[in-house]
Parts: sequence; structure tokens; C-alpha cells
Amino acid sequence: MASSRFDHPVYVRRKHFIEEITELGEAFDFLEEWPEESRDLAYETVVRACREAACGRFPLNAARQNFQRFVKRAGMLIEIGDVPNFAGAASNRNIGNA
Repeated sequence: MASSRFDHPVYVRRKHFIEEITELGEAFDFLEEWPEESRDLAYETVVRACREAACGRFPLNAARQNFQRFVKRAGMLIEIGDVPNFAGAASNRNIGNA
């Protein structure tokens, strides 16, 4: 079975956090949560692309690009430069005056 992991993650702005979508299953989870009243032609197109990619009939990278365009159209796409990096900041802190 082919890998369903994206070459590059898609970062999605949620209400109180940023979600990192790294593979096809996470994209499906996101799309399943999409409000039914907002499911339009763009939604149906990205779902179809993801299904076809899961079956191996559509390139995974193209499905990722379709998903990214869908999220961007919804105003939820975060560019990689917009994501804060806290990994280095946490290791440089002096906690408890130690």
C-alpha cells in the first residue's frame, strides 16, 4: 500500500489553535467536520480528489494541493512563515531561577 503522508504539511487555522495536516487521513477527518450547509462544489471536488488518491488513482501531491487550495479559499490556510516556532524558545528559558 502506498504512503498517504504528504511531502509537506498543510497548516490550518482553527478557532483556538493551528492544526497540522500531514497525511490523507487527517485531511479526511478535517473534511468530515466541515459543516454540511457549507459543502459546495469545491468541497465535493476536494473530497473526490482525496478519495481517488486513497485508492491510488490520483496523485497524492495533487490531492494535497487541492486540499490546500480548498483551505485557502475558506480563509483558513496558514503559510509556514506564519507559524510560530516555540521549540527553541522553551529550551532557553531559566525556569525556577535554576
